[in-house]
Amino acid sequence: MKRKYNIFHHFNNMRNRHSSGQVKIPISSPRSIVSYNISVDRYIKAFIISTHSIQKFCKVNFLLPISLNCLIPYAGNAPFVIARGGFSGMFADSSFGAYRLALLTGPPDVILWCDVQLTKDAAGICFPDLKLDNNSDIANIYKDKQKAYLVNGVSTKGWFSIDYTFKDLRNVILTQGVYSRTNKFDGNNYAIMTVQDTYTLLKPPGFWLNIQHDTFYAQHNLSMRNFVVSVTRNVNVTVGYISSPEVAFLQSIATLFRRNATKLVFRFLGQKDVEPSTKQTYDSLLKNLTFIKTFASGIIVPKSYIWPVDANLYLLPSTSVVLDAHKEGLEVFASEFYNDVPFSFSYSYDPLAEYLQFVDNGNFSVDGVISDFPITPAAAIDCFAHLGKTASKQVGLLVISKNGASGDFPGCTDLAYLKAIEDGVDVLDCPVQMTEDGIPVCLGSINLIDSTTVAQSSFSDLTTTIPEISQGSGIFTFNLSWSDIQSLSPVISSPQSDYKLFRNPKFRNAGKFLTLSELLAMAKNASSLKGVLISIENAPYLAEQGIGVTDAVLNALSKAGYDKQTAQTVMIQSSHSSVLMNFKGKTNYKLVYMVDEDIGGAQSGTIDDIKRFASAVVISKDSIFPENTAFLTTVTDVVPRLQAANLSVYVQTFSNEFTSQAWDFFSDGTVEVNSFYMGGRIDGVITDFPKTSDRYRRNRCLNRGNTPGYMSPVQPGSLYELITPEYLPPAEAPNPYLTEADVLEPLLPPVRVAAKAPTSTPSGTETTPTSSNGQPKVASGVILPLTTVLVAIYVLF
Repeated sequence: MKRKYNIFHHFNNMRNRHSSGQVKIPISSPRSIVSYNISVDRYIKAFIISTHSIQKFCKVNFLLPISLNCLIPYAGNAPFVIARGGFSGMFADSSFGAYRLALLTGPPDVILWCDVQLTKDAAGICFPDLKLDNNSDIANIYKDKQKAYLVNGVSTKGWFSIDYTFKDLRNVILTQGVYSRTNKFDGNNYAIMTVQDTYTLLKPPGFWLNIQHDTFYAQHNLSMRNFVVSVTRNVNVTVGYISSPEVAFLQSIATLFRRNATKLVFRFLGQKDVEPSTKQTYDSLLKNLTFIKTFASGIIVPKSYIWPVDANLYLLPSTSVVLDAHKEGLEVFASEFYNDVPFSFSYSYDPLAEYLQFVDNGNFSVDGVISDFPITPAAAIDCFAHLGKTASKQVGLLVISKNGASGDFPGCTDLAYLKAIEDGVDVLDCPVQMTEDGIPVCLGSINLIDSTTVAQSSFSDLTTTIPEISQGSGIFTFNLSWSDIQSLSPVISSPQSDYKLFRNPKFRNAGKFLTLSELLAMAKNASSLKGVLISIENAPYLAEQGIGVTDAVLNALSKAGYDKQTAQTVMIQSSHSSVLMNFKGKTNYKLVYMVDEDIGGAQSGTIDDIKRFASAVVISKDSIFPENTAFLTTVTDVVPRLQAANLSVYVQTFSNEFTSQAWDFFSDGTVEVNSFYMGGRIDGVITDFPKTSDRYRRNRCLNRGNTPGYMSPVQPGSLYELITPEYLPPAEAPNPYLTEADVLEPLLPPVRVAAKAPTSTPSGTETTPTSSNGQPKVASGVILPLTTVLVAIYVLF
């Protein structure tokens, strides 16, 4: 299920949420911290299924090779994970819920980041911005109290912390400040916390104070220096790092921390932004790291300082920033990591791959990453970094491609298939379509409009409507010869384009289509493959038109020698039981039944029926973990019941784009795969990004005796339970059960000797109703008993 929200490309735009952009709940009395701790802890206990404590992961030198089993520690420390505002990608920034979740899903030495703001009475609070209205409901509590101040020389309107005492803020509730993130947890009434309370309540292993606007507060007679000195002298608070983008502020406190364990870090902003005290751009300051070293022990740089991108958002070669800083004895922390804000097409919408680029690139590693989603860098650093391409598989999850690696290249092209093989896929798929001249080819859809430029070609006048195949009009493969199709350009699929998430535009029309025979030859030459999967749809309709798709597939397999070899498994998939019955008894191929709708369960008789013609089943993700408005609500018994009948269960479709995933997976495709495998116990995944799933099954955290929190499966329904009544979405009807009537079909009709040219259906003409799998529906009064049909089938074969 797709998420119901808008997404913007740039994070600055995403943070500009107006008060009208989400519901604000006025609070008449403050809700104590203790009361809302209870609901968060209930979620935390549900989230960590396998463990109640997080194992201390091995510390390694990230500039040296690593032991794959992590048993032999190297000198030096792994990069730190700094949780900006806690797990602010899910809960409100700087809220107790965000900080608590960061502690449970991050590494054991996770550092909690607090953006310090000062109130009118000089209390230090953790809050992400000078203005309070973007991340709280203050505009509803103190209506018409908006003011304007100069911030870095720019007149800025809003509700500022300097106009309110901490007591005034007791009734103000933290809310999600990024419009594209869920606001469903805003009803939990997370209170604004002081810096001291944040530390004493959470007792984090590391605590980081970021001082962003010392100059602004000084202009209003508030001393950030005095606050920092007082809090660091508090015996109940241990501050590990203090950062600021203002040179003068860090210089003013540098002498106080020379013999202190607290480290000072200079924060670089935009390269052309001007640092207020030196009046130099940050770009120019970057060229004088020796100067920075006089008052700081480290630097924070936006990730683009290290790995820049070109105008088309593809990675450029890395800069020398990290190596230069290390030569000066400065630690380097990279910032602006967000799982839900794509940065470069080079990462294929995979946030884990992005983190690995900063800690495992063969040349350098940063000393820490600052993230809104600490679960992802924690896993990247501990479980995936320095695995190498030869790392052994830790689990037996089968990885099946979806039109090849169609997340990176146009589906079913040579480039997509070669990329899938390179990315470690086990089974290469071919959705077979038939051409006008009877050639079986690999194409993701029978409608050429879906995957080619046919609508812009000379064949655009071939548009027709065939209700037995699809509701809308199309230009179908059987209307064009193979040479005609070869003249068309492929088009990459972008299923999340509604959210402005487009796939690999540089290669939007790259590659060439393959016949089934060409695909089989490619697969046979790939020693890493376990097999091929050939999917067949619309066979009953094609047979009526004189096109024998099943015979064409059998002939191609035979000519390729697949009927006489055992090195690679041949899988035949269809949502038509009649197609699979047509193969049964003729070959030793593995037959796979695809359930083409979300189901909530399956009748025992239905499972018995499936066993008669298949040894595996493909089901949707929603059939295992049902969703409501992109939140997991529960787990069904579909997988264990199918597996109890000795049916393998493969699940589709796993994509990297975060909008294709439930909120529960934290905008991380690896978390999703892990949860379906470890929690859902599935046998295989069908994916358009095979690299993500193959890398997952090789990670070193899978076979540990004590699974870390960032590699534990999510508990379906645990986040949903934290949604308060006023934010709950309407209840949805459960998915239907799969019945015998859904599975039972008439025999596949014989191929007509003389083909009929498909004709369009005039508007208003009544057509024979069809089932979801394209077979004609039969009135219930004339359906033959199941046993009668099965006996007839067995006699026939």
